[in-house]
Amino acid sequence: MIVRTLDEITDTDADIKTENWRSKRIILAKEGVGFSVHETTLYAGTTSDFWYANHIEAVFITEGEGEIEDKGTGKVYPLAPGTLYLLNDHDKHQVRAKTDIKCVCVFNPPVTGREVHDEHGVYPLITE
Repeated sequence: MIVRTLDEITDTDADIKTENWRSKRIILAKEGVGFSVHETTLYAGTTSDFWYANHIEAVFITEGEGEIEDKGTGKVYPLAPGTLYLLNDHDKHQVRAKTDIKCVCVFNPPVTGREVHDEHGVYPLITE
């Protein structure tokens, strides 16, 4: 059994910070469970482009408001507490945070914690 708190992750190498967001990686590939779990905060007023070409991601919004645009269709969806979006087709997307958005993200395959978004918003597939 693994029991972990956000306080244990804060300001460690599992706490990734950028200009637009902060991601606390709670469960990573090293745990060997087939997925990773993160708590991510997208900062108010930011726009972030992502494309997880190598991962499937589910995102559950717990706090804040904004919107997500499916870059393939142009369709825009509101984001608010209780909303889940699933990037089940490696969807290119843009998230626009009106307020700070706090969410729980699940990745498959799991991330290692060393991934960095490239110029297209893609995480490389790192398996070790």
